[in-house]
Amino acid sequence: MAFPHGSSAIAQYRQVSTRGGVEQADPHRLTAMLMAGALERVTAASGHMRRGEIAQKGENISRAIAIVEGLRGSLDFEAGGALAGNLDALYEYMGRRLLQANVADDAEMLDEVAGLLREIKGAWDAIRPEALALRPGAAGRGG
Repeated sequence: MAFPHGSSAIAQYRQVSTRGGVEQADPHRLTAMLMAGALERVTAASGHMRRGEIAQKGENISRAIAIVEGLRGSLDFEAGGALAGNLDALYEYMGRRLLQANVADDAEMLDEVAGLLREIKGAWDAIRPEALALRPGAAGRGG
C-alpha cells in the first residue's frame, strides 16, 4: 500500500481545515484522517444541498475535491504499483463526480462518492496493524 508523502499531506489537511492531531499522526493515520475529512465534507454538502444552501454546498464540495486531490497527489506509484494506479483512477473519478454533483445539484452523486470513500477508508483502517508493523522501529509498538 502506498503512503502519502508526509509534508504535502499535512499541508493539504491543514488547508481544508480538518481537525485533530496532524503533527503526531503517522502516515497511515494521516491518510485515514484525510479520508474521514473528505467523507465529512461530502456528507455536509449533501445536507446543504437538500436544504437548498447553495454557498455552503459548494464550499463543502470544493473542500472534498481538494482533499481527494490531496490523496491522489500523495500516492506513491513506485511502492504502490497497480494498487496506487487503481486508487488514482478512483480518486479522479470521485473528483469528477463531485464536480458533476455540484453542477447538477444531485445528492445521489454525493451519496455515491460517500459510499466509495467509506469502502476505501474501511479497507485502509483494516490494514493499520500491518502498516504499523512495517514501519522502521515498530517492534514492540501497539496501534
